[in-house]
Amino acid sequence: MPAKPELKVIQGGVQSEILWGTVRIVAAPQYAQPFSIDAIVAEEDTFLVLSAEKTVRMPSEHIIRIMTEIIEALPVAPGSVLVKNGCPMRLLAIVHDLDREPSWREDWILQALELIFRETATRNFHSVAIPLLGAVYGAFDIQHFLNLLKNVLKRIPPGDLKYLWLIVPHGASRRIIQMFKS
Repeated sequence: MPAKPELKVIQGGVQSEILWGTVRIVAAPQYAQPFSIDAIVAEEDTFLVLSAEKTVRMPSEHIIRIMTEIIEALPVAPGSVLVKNGCPMRLLAIVHDLDREPSWREDWILQALELIFRETATRNFHSVAIPLLGAVYGAFDIQHFLNLLKNVLKRIPPGDLKYLWLIVPHGASRRIIQMFKS
């Protein structure tokens, strides 16, 4: 009986890209980071619940202090962007209000996109990762998000930005870039 040929898995096809002016836009899933990044955008809500730590741990502060902070917490305005230091920096795009249905609004997503790219230019970022805002924790139309993104990229000069990583679901890279082209 002849031996079966040895099969090898060949990596590839997880990312797709396009050149948009001077910016190389790469669509790739979270696990396939295409280049090092200066900042990563996270889809967030007005009380910063979506980016909260997922693991439960013992509090380091007294429970009364924690409860007081919870009671006194104020929501962050929808459409705003919070900058969190780190390596890479985190840009929290406030595009959800969990007290509303749907929790996202187009104008919040547009405003957050504008602020993200202004922040990118101000801080001289060369590379940024951004998810499909409104579609990570909501049902915002992906084609509509891509149209908003294109319009913002046309209006706001990219500054030093050379690389934009669109974080997309597994297997969607080619489709997202095709949608971006249309």
